[in-house]
Amino acid sequence: MMTTANKETLGFQAEVKQLLQLMIHSLYSNKEIFLRELVSNASDACDKLRFEAIADPALNENDSELKIGVYFDATARTVTITDNGIGMSRQEVIDNIGTIAKSGTKAFFDNLTGDAKKDANLIGQFGVGFYSSFIIADKVTLITRRAGLTAEHGVKWESGGEGDFSIENVDKAGRGTEITLHLRDGEDEFLNDWRLRSIIRKYSDHITLPIMMHKAPGYDAEGKPQPATDEQEAVNQASALWARAKSEITPEQYQEFYKHVAHDFAEPLAWSHAKVEGRQEYTELLYIPGRKPFDLWDRERQHGIKLYVRRVFIMEDAERLLPQYLRFVRGVIDSNDLPLNVSREILQHSRDVDTIRAGCTKKVLGLLDDMAENDADKFKTFWQEFGTVFKEGIGEDHANKERVAKLCRFASTQQDSDEQNVSLDAYIGRMKEGQDKIYYVTADSLSGARNSPHLEVYRKKGVEVLLLAERVDEWAVSNLQEYAGKQLQSVAKGSLDLGLLEDENEKAQLQSDADAFKELTEKIAAVLGEKVKEVRVTHRLTDSAACLVADEHAMSGHLERLLKQAGQQVGGSKPILEINPQHLFVRKLQANSGGERFGDWSQILFDQALLAEGGQLEDPAGFVKRLNGLILSLDQ
Repeated sequence: MMTTANKETLGFQAEVKQLLQLMIHSLYSNKEIFLRELVSNASDACDKLRFEAIADPALNENDSELKIGVYFDATARTVTITDNGIGMSRQEVIDNIGTIAKSGTKAFFDNLTGDAKKDANLIGQFGVGFYSSFIIADKVTLITRRAGLTAEHGVKWESGGEGDFSIENVDKAGRGTEITLHLRDGEDEFLNDWRLRSIIRKYSDHITLPIMMHKAPGYDAEGKPQPATDEQEAVNQASALWARAKSEITPEQYQEFYKHVAHDFAEPLAWSHAKVEGRQEYTELLYIPGRKPFDLWDRERQHGIKLYVRRVFIMEDAERLLPQYLRFVRGVIDSNDLPLNVSREILQHSRDVDTIRAGCTKKVLGLLDDMAENDADKFKTFWQEFGTVFKEGIGEDHANKERVAKLCRFASTQQDSDEQNVSLDAYIGRMKEGQDKIYYVTADSLSGARNSPHLEVYRKKGVEVLLLAERVDEWAVSNLQEYAGKQLQSVAKGSLDLGLLEDENEKAQLQSDADAFKELTEKIAAVLGEKVKEVRVTHRLTDSAACLVADEHAMSGHLERLLKQAGQQVGGSKPILEINPQHLFVRKLQANSGGERFGDWSQILFDQALLAEGGQLEDPAGFVKRLNGLILSLDQ
């Protein structure tokens, strides 16, 4: 580090260097977005000042008219973006620009693919718009002062976008930030009044603050150009997009506003814009993104919505305004009734907020209902991106549980692919005559679920079974015991009960087999001891020798394994071992029930059943030794 007076030259964080290279190469084909990103940052800075000034009016410094400026100097070949927002202190400049301190950094870089188009989307989601300056600039100069600090606390930051940057204190009379881009060779298209205005109107017309530019020189009566003046004019509409009538807003404007509010380069799948009147008055503009953010599973990140009160920005990511299972939704809620000094603590205990939350939740579910019914391709995209998160709503949102369940999609034995596209309504519509339950099986993977021995009798009878292989599925079905009057039933829990699908002859045969194999089941139970609750004959198997099932009211084996993997202490309910009386293994075991290796064969039967359902052996080495001993004994 080199220091001259108060000037320092510091090195960029390694991730910033990598990001700068990605920014320049991945976004070069869409380089005009640098202006959108810098104007968006300027707007955020003004919003933050407006919010902080509610508690400390002195931050306005006798200048409460917030605005953004965009200027160019063709001679110096520079483009400058200014704002009179909150500004930054010296340490904030270092923290916000020299490093990437946000959580999810590793996830961001792990998700990079090398595909410029895909990586461009990730860069946008990461919200590092300032670095887009270097797409068109070979040097960037930033001068800023935080509101409330005196003029001598201004800060100048400068970098060529390579390995380091310089920072020093300078005098700055007004608060806010001024960013000057020194253009690379070949970027003179941005030294043009019409070009800059068209970019602002395309991407930033929705910004609620005026974006000022110098008035373009006019022409006199003889058609001669007039000299330029310092007179300025607003280029954008400078009104909150969500406050305008829907009839005045084009689809393109909705889409550009989404990109601004969500820091996303891709277009949204759908949106809802409505003004709600009554006991609570508020406007909502909510979007369903087209792809999941890389940090969707980062629990430290506060996902959510931008909250405004009477057009005044209050806070970002107000997680109280939508339930957690809708954390992928982006947008704006503007309330007419909440106080301007509303805090997160107030949000947690406000009936008004509960009303807004309930209304917005219904709006989002309505959007998804419409998408599922009228645009299958879009809904398929939604489910691929957000289905796992959305399923959490079955257990989280009791008021809308049935509605959430109706939108959920699953894989099933009805189809050969592992695609999750079977709704519960579609399943019910295909139920066999006499079937009164919705059957499902849970496993660690879809292939494990599809090949589960518990499915054998259902395949034989042509009964569809849902295949559940995501961690959230156990949580979901434990909270959804029935749907549309049909009980959900795990095929791996309780005694086999096919109701009217099973005829009297089958029931009689099962009882006959139970009597015939009673001595064998008792002897196997004695060998296995504490490993099992019971050993019994079953007709649920056609190809396998045995399987493990959980008691009707006990925790499933799959859920028990998930909890153990999460580090939770689990009591460990004992499984029931069911044996197939028609299988050759079982019949040979019965014929040799008095043999000296009966205990080993019984242990192998249990271990095979445990492995078939995805369980782990307590003693793998013992299993191998026992199996080898049995194989070798066959030659004797």
